Amino acid sequence: MNPVEKARIKDAPQMRELINSFADRGDMLPRPLSEIYESIKDFFVVRRGERVIACVALHISWSDLAEIRSLVVLEGNQKQRIGNQLVDACLNEARELGISTVFCLTNKPAFFEKCGFSLIDKAEMPHKVWSECYRCPKFPDCDEAALVYRLEVGA
Repeated sequence: MNPVEKARIKDAPQMRELINSFADRGDMLPRPLSEIYESIKDFFVVRRGERVIACVALHISWSDLAEIRSLVVLEGNQKQRIGNQLVDACLNEARELGISTVFCLTNKPAFFEKCGFSLIDKAEMPHKVWSECYRCPKFPDCDEAALVYRLEVGA
């Protein structure tokens, strides 16, 4: 099993290719290369050799809120618990940072439920969460589910 690592600058072009291949199918929002570079510290990756086969970002939204976004595992490498490892890395980082709530917006809610997330009504999410929605081709008719994971964090 390949380890989860923090992304490096040289990973960004492969991450964009991976993310946007799934975005082209409507599975997630596309990410321009400039945005990936700007947020490279948010990303974790899994590599096979020098090839990025999976990535995810933990994007901090507020003092007590972060989002898991851009979770992608290259086809042919799915069903190997790589996605679970990436989610765990995000949750561990959120816990270390003292963030109490991690959310995601997804059209694959069953996967996140298996990771311990709970479905919630999108209307319960803070308004700030919707800041990227205007970029979505499905806006304003969002078909994604909102899920949250509540963390125990030290005082």
